[in-house]
Amino acid sequence: MRNIFLFIRRFFILFTFLVLQGFSWAFLVKFNATHEAIFANTSNEITGKVETQYNKVQYYLNLRETNKQLAEENAALRNQLPISLFTPDTTTTLRIDTVKIDSSTIINKYTWLTAKVVNSSITEENNYITLHRGTLQGVNKDMGVVGANGSVVGKVILVSDNYCRVMSLLNRQSKVSAMLKKDNYTGIVDWDGADASTVLLHNISKSTVVKNGDTVITSNLSGNFPAGLLIGTVKEVASEKGSNFYTLKVKTATSFFNLQYAYLINNNLLEEQRKLELQTPKNQ
Repeated sequence: MRNIFLFIRRFFILFTFLVLQGFSWAFLVKFNATHEAIFANTSNEITGKVETQYNKVQYYLNLRETNKQLAEENAALRNQLPISLFTPDTTTTLRIDTVKIDSSTIINKYTWLTAKVVNSSITEENNYITLHRGTLQGVNKDMGVVGANGSVVGKVILVSDNYCRVMSLLNRQSKVSAMLKKDNYTGIVDWDGADASTVLLHNISKSTVVKNGDTVITSNLSGNFPAGLLIGTVKEVASEKGSNFYTLKVKTATSFFNLQYAYLINNNLLEEQRKLELQTPKNQ
């Protein structure tokens, strides 16, 4: 306490000057319209700049949560897209005591789930991605995976309780059924291990007119993905010697360098389709 009084006594004149100066400025601003307007404009400008910087900092700190919310919202919207729905070709008829009941049913063929990328590689010959979502959160093996913009990323090959391992499109073992959007000509997309932004589309007939910039999408022969999802755009057309097919270099629509969030796509009818196909007699 004694030191506080000594400090005040030592700087008493300075404190008195600052207090009187403050009163002088207050009276000057209060009873002079010109100075009052200048002070108001200046204080508003300073306050605005401070609030702007504060909002920028707050916005940056909230980006993680904002991205998570947007990803979840996008997943909910994608579940309502026409490509995620399946309408049976015929109606179901039930007969109960000669009473006829007709009903038309819409089934969710595809279900979309958000997931956070926790690990990924792009420099290996066989690249993989780890997502923070597993069996406890509804993930199954063979689910398709797309990026935030809806373009193909890969498919699930391993699942644990809370994580899943994805075979990236940038993997020598990856094969995706694809087609040219303009004429629906179907081929196979794989990766040659050379460029992390380029994949190859094979089995495109030379009778097809192909140009740089043509869009490549998933075909209806892909059980892991809905038809029409973006894979990339053609950037080079190469003719296979002694063959009637082109090999197209395709620039991937997914940027694997900064992948943060992804969507897992579950084909709810895929297991039924595979069971039926396995029952087909080999001799017929």
